[in-house]
Amino acid sequence: MTASTAPSGGQQILAVDVGTQSVRAIVFDADGSVVAIARIPIEPYVAPQPGWAEQDPELYWRTLGDACRRVLDDTAVRRDAIVALTITTQRNTTIVTDAAGTPLRPAIVWLDQRRTPGLPFVPGLTGIAFRALGLRETVSGFMADCDANWIRANEPETWGAIRRYLGVSGFLLHRLTGRFVDSAAAQVGYLPFDYRRQAWAARDDWRWFAAPIDPTWLPGLVPPTERLGELAGAASEATGLPEGLPVIAAAADKACEVLGSGALTPDVASLSYGTTASIDTPTARYVEPIRYVPSFPAAVPGEWTTEIQIYRGYWMVEWFKREFGHPEVALAASSDEAPEAFFDDLVRSVPPGSMGLTLQPYWSPGVRIPGPEAKGAIVGFGDVHTRAHLYRAILEGLAYALREGAERTARKTGVPITSLRIAGGGSQSPAAVQLTADVFGLPVARAHTHEASGLGAAIDAAVGIGLYPDVRTAAAAMVRVGEVREPDPATHRMYDDLYRGVYRKLYDRLQPLYREIRRITGYPPAS
Repeated sequence: MTASTAPSGGQQILAVDVGTQSVRAIVFDADGSVVAIARIPIEPYVAPQPGWAEQDPELYWRTLGDACRRVLDDTAVRRDAIVALTITTQRNTTIVTDAAGTPLRPAIVWLDQRRTPGLPFVPGLTGIAFRALGLRETVSGFMADCDANWIRANEPETWGAIRRYLGVSGFLLHRLTGRFVDSAAAQVGYLPFDYRRQAWAARDDWRWFAAPIDPTWLPGLVPPTERLGELAGAASEATGLPEGLPVIAAAADKACEVLGSGALTPDVASLSYGTTASIDTPTARYVEPIRYVPSFPAAVPGEWTTEIQIYRGYWMVEWFKREFGHPEVALAASSDEAPEAFFDDLVRSVPPGSMGLTLQPYWSPGVRIPGPEAKGAIVGFGDVHTRAHLYRAILEGLAYALREGAERTARKTGVPITSLRIAGGGSQSPAAVQLTADVFGLPVARAHTHEASGLGAAIDAAVGIGLYPDVRTAAAAMVRVGEVREPDPATHRMYDDLYRGVYRKLYDRLQPLYREIRRITGYPPAS
């Protein structure tokens, strides 16, 4: 960034990132540098019953206020220099409230597995068309997974009292501004939302039948970079920020992560090694990488990201840590290092290919790909395997799955992917980043900060407050490429053989067995 492109005056932007496992308040300056950060861990969810994942919505609000006050205490932060507030949050977590915005029940967190099978199918010509296209199970799955259907069927008193149906973003923005308003780029979930138009669906759209939500319950929508309102008096007291501070629309966490990693063109894909691993490619036109599975709104107004998800992505690293990583956790407890630093030693102790141990990371059934019958598999070949083999196979399996998603997207967009940007917790592992470069055969770059989602939100806020004329100008000034890992040619050749000769064939060959498991055990249940 040159002096001529930098806004003057030392302005600062506060971005709040409300994730599944923590709330982070991050102050950025106008060139995208982190001035200060306050991170408060939260319990991801409570499980009153097996498969449920719930959380007290007030926890999100209290923790947001605590994080804001804590970051303001940092001496590097100047309250009078903060020119805007913005938030980015987890997706597909449902909060229902009364007319005043008071929650009526715990939030249903996106990890929740409850379902409502056996619902009447979409009526009329639309339903006939879905059947003819072979989409009955896909649409029925959408309906069964929709939180609104579960609440209506199982909690009729709550259903009758609902006056607002919100995500975490809409709930918190109401508390901040006093208005029921949200970013159009935060609407990712089982909602009557038209992803192509980035607006609530037309009244005759089938999604209103599949997700039976009263239109009056939903917030007003504005595009990213636009003003949502100003900080209300009660919110000022809760956060320590000045009343009247502009609140600017950003986007959902994944969309902000894409922008904050610097992926702005279809040839640059953003890899997110978070709880759900994903590969996202920005696009200025609406493209469905998997037919009838939508692209999501981008943090760039009027654009989209094509997203392929691995639902239990870097969650599998947490699973490994819990089940097999006790030695590394113990080492970390007696040092200043995180356990993942010692896991990198495990990766380096095993040759590429994990001596034949292969992971198929479909730990939850897919909507279209993998099919609704699929479950994860670890397939062993060759020698006896150690913890190190298992850990490396997990990372390789994730990279294979994400590469498959990248290739699927490139076929749809017609633009080959030439480089990768990586973000999320897994991006902090040098061994994981190098392994990813070797599997893809592409350079992998990290942004100058791990807080890519917060940075993406801050970019939107910088445009909304007038520090930059548009998102691309702001991103050019605020995102800098950090470390770049180049693929090792010999290792990539071996991975390419494994990917094409083994991994790409696994699902098709195992699918009949998955279907038999489903038929015999009844799991996963049909919609």
